[in-house]
Formats: sequence, structure tokens, C-alpha cells
Amino acid sequence: MNSKRRIFASAMALALVTAACGSDDEATPTEDATEPTEAPAEDAPAEDAPAEDAPAEEEPMEEEAMEEEPMAELSGTLVGAGASSQAAAMQGWQVGFQELNPDVTVEYDPIGSGGGRETFLAGGTTFAGSDAFLKEDEFASSIERCAGDGGAINLPHYISPIAIPFNLEGVDSLNLNPETIGAIFANEITNWNDAAIAELNPDTEFPDLAINPVHRSDESGTTENFTDYMSQAAPDAWTFGAIELWDDDGPGGGEGGQGTSGVVAAVGAGNGSIGYADASQIGDLPAAAVGVAGEFVEFSPEAAGRIVDASERTGGSSELDFAIEVNRTPEDASVYPIALVSYHIVCLQYETQEEVDLVKAFMTYVGSEAGQAASSASAGSAPISEEVRTDILTSIDAITVAG
Repeated sequence: MNSKRRIFASAMALALVTAACGSDDEATPTEDATEPTEAPAEDAPAEDAPAEDAPAEEEPMEEEAMEEEPMAELSGTLVGAGASSQAAAMQGWQVGFQELNPDVTVEYDPIGSGGGRETFLAGGTTFAGSDAFLKEDEFASSIERCAGDGGAINLPHYISPIAIPFNLEGVDSLNLNPETIGAIFANEITNWNDAAIAELNPDTEFPDLAINPVHRSDESGTTENFTDYMSQAAPDAWTFGAIELWDDDGPGGGEGGQGTSGVVAAVGAGNGSIGYADASQIGDLPAAAVGVAGEFVEFSPEAAGRIVDASERTGGSSELDFAIEVNRTPEDASVYPIALVSYHIVCLQYETQEEVDLVKAFMTYVGSEAGQAASSASAGSAPISEEVRTDILTSIDAITVAG
């Protein structure tokens, strides 16, 4: 556990290194390929420089230059808002992308998934970050918000474990199975010396102390992912289904915290507290190991990333959409089952070419190998696979100006 925290603590430094490396790698082929492609156009007709005279190995470099050269000419401001779980990852993406595009400013307000989708659908931002994909009624609203008639699509760019941080004096490790987790957050298990907790942790002496379960007070995709886990893995203990707004739809009780930072602060401030939050942001708080297939699994990017392999796309609004239904009951003990798949929600058509260029360039970078490395370094996220990156790029390429 301590080594994990050291990794998260050094995240931003690594993000800067990654971004700098990415900048060098991207700039070199573009600069090398520029002069050979421009000189023939000025000095001689195209037929005087037949294609067969050029070395075959330079063709991919010319294609890469054509793809990346427009990025060097980008300027403007791209505005997004949404999931606070993406805050640390977004810092890495902003640094890396703006190193490549110094005349572009990327702004992101981590107001929460619900607020991000609401602001995007109202036309207040160009994209949204969300730990939950668009619902049917939200997609219908996106047809009105976006130009054209294609509405918006979900791009799963961020995969991260949701940790269960706790603050219990004298206790540094904790095993919890799905049923116990569900009962704690449903206010059915209310004291740390409960027999169900003691049975899972036979070498630990628990105090006679009330449990303070901390939840998000705002509409949250992290809440939806966490409650979806409890609903799938412990339906008898957690009977409320998958919910985004705890205080309206949950069991009541416990303490509410605004945003991820609010939950982490509340857990850290009160002995006996336990909560749920994006693992990259729990700091020095210990986190529970979760029962899977008869064993207990601690969170890690690698273990969380494996859950995606066991999940399927829902089909979404179109073949270009990447909404995913996450499987919370894996049979493999190497899988950490409480993972969020966080999306960037973008229009398929925008009003202006500037919006299209900025969105396509930024989303292409975020989903690239370099972009995924940047978020992994800054937030401990699990990089999406090469296959998923390729499929998402097809959707990004389809973004256009409304005709």
C-alpha cells in the first residue's frame, strides 16, 4: 500500500517527464518531413519528382507529418467540465497537449459528472468529462445541443480503480467482501466491532466505535459506479440499485462530501470513517482490499484495467458510441472489480471548424499511447488497449462541421 501512495505522490513529476518526451517524439518527424515535402512544390513540377524516386521508408513519416502538422498550427481555447475523478489525469493531458500545441489553452472545471453533462448539454462547454455515459434522455438533449442531427458520443478515455479509503485508529489494513461493503453503506452494519467485519479480519482487534460511511453529496458518476458494484455483487445487502445522487435515492444517513476531495477530506478528518473515491486522490489514507473469487484484492491500475476485458459495449446511440456496461462480478481473483470507466462526451458535429479542430486534436492526443501514459503517470489510471484506442480514433475522425 505504501508504495502505491508514493507512486501517486510523484504523479505530476512523471506527467511532466512524459509530456516532454512525447513532445520530442512528435516534433521530430514533423520537422524532418516538412522540408522535403515543400521544396519540390516550389522548385519543380510534381512529374519531375516521381514517387518511385523517394525511399519507401519515408512514406509513413510523410503521413505522420500530414496528421500532426495541423496540430502545430492550432490556436484557441478548449473548454470542458465534469468528473472530478479525471482532475489528476486532466492535468497530465493538459501539460502534454499544450507542449505540442503552445497556442492552445485547455480549461477543465472538475464540477462532477452530473454537472459536467448538464453544462455541456446547455452549451456551456465544448466537451464533458463523465463517469457515467449519457442516458437516453440526455442523448436526446444532445441532438438539440450539438450541430447537425448526430448528437453526442461517449469516448472511454479514463479507467481507474475506485478505492474504499478508511480512517480507523490503530488499523492499517482491512478486508471487506461485497456483502459487508453493501451492508456498511446501507447502514445495516453500524459498528466497527461487528462480527461480520471481525470474521474477515481475524488478526485485527476492532474498537467499539460507530462507523461513519461517507458518500458524495453531489450527483456523481463515481457514486453510480460504486453503487452499481454493490448492486451487482451484493444485491441482498444493497437494494437501492445504481444511483448517481445519494441523498435522494440512497439509504440516507452517513456524512456527505462535495466532490471527490470532499469525501476524502471527510474520511481523513473523522476516526471511524469510511468512504469511496477515485484511487488516485485518496492520498495517505489506507484502502480496503475487496473480496473477489474467495480472495482479497487491493486496488491497482493493472487489476482495475482487467475488468474492462470482461465487459461489453452496450451499443449506445450509434456504432461510433463507446458506452460500456462494466461487469462487477469477475471470477478471476486478479481483477479489482470496483473500477470506473470515465468518458469524454463530445458532439459528432459542431458549428465551427475551430471547435472541430480543437476537439479532434485534443481527443486524439488523450486516447493516444502518449496521452494514456500521461494520465497513468499523473493519476495512476489503467491505459486503454491498443484495440480500443484504434476504435475510438475512428469515432474521433468522424467529428465534422455541420453542413
